[in-house]
Amino acid sequence: MTRNTESSGPSPSAEDDFSRMDTEFIRVLEDLIDVLVAKGVINLTDLPPQALEKLSLRRNARRRLRNALDLIQDEDDVI
Repeated sequence: MTRNTESSGPSPSAEDDFSRMDTEFIRVLEDLIDVLVAKGVINLTDLPPQALEKLSLRRNARRRLRNALDLIQDEDDVI
């Protein structure tokens, strides 16, 4: 019996799982930062400039997506 010693790396399914988990974990970190700032435990200015930039880019992208998905206004919004 021969054994294949070549490693072809993680399967596409495993890579997809890790990618999804990373995305979900990033969102958890964003929410954690928001809670810590809201409670006054940290200030956004406590974060390194690179972290602030990335956080800002993600927040802006999420806001654009939310606005794009909110194309139909509620009747309450109409004056």
